[in-house]
Amino acid sequence: MKKGATTMASAGGRTMGTPKPRILPWLLSKLDRGELEGVAWLDARCKRFRIPWKHGLRQDAHLEDFGIFQAWAEASGAYIPGRDKPDLPTWKRNFRSALNRKEGLRLVEDRSKDPHDPHKVYEFVDSGARDSSQLDTSPETNERGSTSDTQEDILDLLNDMALVPLPDGRAPEWSPLHLDNPIPCPNPAPSENPLKQLLVSEEQWEFEVTAFYRGHQVFQQTIFPQGGLRLVGSEAGNRMLPGQSITLPDPEVSLSDQGVKGYVRRVLSSLGGGLALWRAGQRLCARRLGHCHAYWAMGEELLPDCEHGHKGEVTKDLDRNVFDLGPFVADLIAFMEGSGHSPRYTLWFCLGESWPHNQPWVRRLVMVKIIPTCLKVLLNLARSEGASSLENTVDLHISNSQPLSLTSDQYKAYLQDLVEDMDFQAAREA
Repeated sequence: MKKGATTMASAGGRTMGTPKPRILPWLLSKLDRGELEGVAWLDARCKRFRIPWKHGLRQDAHLEDFGIFQAWAEASGAYIPGRDKPDLPTWKRNFRSALNRKEGLRLVEDRSKDPHDPHKVYEFVDSGARDSSQLDTSPETNERGSTSDTQEDILDLLNDMALVPLPDGRAPEWSPLHLDNPIPCPNPAPSENPLKQLLVSEEQWEFEVTAFYRGHQVFQQTIFPQGGLRLVGSEAGNRMLPGQSITLPDPEVSLSDQGVKGYVRRVLSSLGGGLALWRAGQRLCARRLGHCHAYWAMGEELLPDCEHGHKGEVTKDLDRNVFDLGPFVADLIAFMEGSGHSPRYTLWFCLGESWPHNQPWVRRLVMVKIIPTCLKVLLNLARSEGASSLENTVDLHISNSQPLSLTSDQYKAYLQDLVEDMDFQAAREA
């Protein structure tokens, strides 16, 4: 039997009347004793250590791989074997959130996607954190927890909540603390990751659509398209097709050159059923329903990427993935950590002509820019290092979303949680 299997019971749940341990002293004791498989010091100074971080849907995943998460769940009283149902994702999320809130600790390396040895490496940033306080020994107030235990629970709750009421004025649903005399908290929000709304199929993303004829902006509209959108050249298009149709304007008013007007009209007429764009889970897909050829690329908000060429042609009557939220969020985390460039979120489409590779894009007849505004919000939030006050809230710009107020650390933790959720979903689909 693996070492971790023998230590699960000995990891110890918090018994009645026992004060809840602080996570850093508790973790230090596990590291020093070597009680959990894969949880070990990496240097002689005992400052850097590793924690196994395997996804639960991997075929080689075993209960022992989650030993540290279950041990903390038991030690903190969040899980009692034999009474509570095992919940591996919640154990991992709670453990990570507890570590992320500690200033004396930082994530050094994230190797959770390593196919052979998935793990994360943490480091104590100062010697004082390595020799931090022992277990809380303040007197108990009742059999469910001590005074300091209650205070830590409240602080953890306040760190995770967004104190913003719902648009209709209702207080969000929440689960009260298990206290004999609970302390009232004003309008606490659910601890569920608010960014997961981005993956809910019923939620509609907002899109900003801008059209250019020979570099001149001729159209802009922001919509919540039910079932996606379709760029069409005539209002008389097929109304039976799915998605909200967006009719590109006739060039009569916007262009003066009669020859160019004629060419633009030919492009618009060949759109037929339109160029369709819709969301499928964490991805955006495109399909061309008419004869008009279309090429696409990710670019900056102000101009397309003409230097590196297009990403491909939008094929006729065949779905094509043009955006994946997973890599975007991963790049966003790297950007926040200072190890990467800001990810792109703007889709550019060139209609009726080849992509302007190393050519001025303003010479193309019809170019369309589509921005999923929720992605713009995510990047702006990363750049501003969070919206941490009630006066500085953000809206995800998806249907039924509510204003968020997050610190930079909370935002990063939610992004990491979102990446793991998308990885789990991808594993299920595979």
